[in-house]
Amino acid sequence: MSYAGKNLKYLRKLRGWTQEDFATRLKIKRSLLGAYEEERAEPRLEVLELVSDLFKVSLDELFLKDLGETKGSYIAKRRAQKLATEPTVIQFVPVKAAAGYLNGFADPEFIDELNTFTLPMLAPGQYRAFEILGDSMLPTPSGSIIVGEKVEDLEAVKTSNTYIVVSRQEGIVYKRVMKNPRSKQKLTLVSDNPVYQPYQVDASDIVEVWQAQMVITRANLQQRWDVDQLATIVTNLQEQVSSLKKKMN
Repeated sequence: MSYAGKNLKYLRKLRGWTQEDFATRLKIKRSLLGAYEEERAEPRLEVLELVSDLFKVSLDELFLKDLGETKGSYIAKRRAQKLATEPTVIQFVPVKAAAGYLNGFADPEFIDELNTFTLPMLAPGQYRAFEILGDSMLPTPSGSIIVGEKVEDLEAVKTSNTYIVVSRQEGIVYKRVMKNPRSKQKLTLVSDNPVYQPYQVDASDIVEVWQAQMVITRANLQQRWDVDQLATIVTNLQEQVSSLKKKMN
């Protein structure tokens, strides 16, 4: 008898995650996780390997041991799980290191030289932080730090979401990404500040993509908008949407 499905449910609740939260971390659909937890389907090995890594338990324990029956109170087990989880280390890429990053992003020695920090609210994953300058993403102010989670496959990019895009031609930029349904070879990068026009990059030119998870800014630097500014922004956005639709069609 396999305890895998029962243990998935137990470990999820131990960490305080919803099925949607847990399914996202396991890179599966919520409905499939539900089938696993209700023991209507047997979890795949690659899913259990992710669970094993997240919770620091062996595959044998997941398959053969009812983890909910182990000694100790629920609170004690949950505290132990939190203590066993190593904090996520985030490498910080300041503007002055941006040029070197284009050459050293795949060099472990270069990455090890970057300063690091941790944020307790992030789920397990691979994260990196980038300093951005300029007003192209207002109201996000110049000098903000964008904390991004690594996107391994461009297919996973969600249109209209914000990303740090690292490419050979454009360097490191923070933009909204629009996917072209007719071509996977190009992505359109859009600024939140409508003064800047959208532009396209070749997918083959992109070396890294990091989905923005958090924005860290200095206090009192947030841009304030007046009514006239907002009206201009709305008008420009409407024009950009119309232009993008024409390009995509």
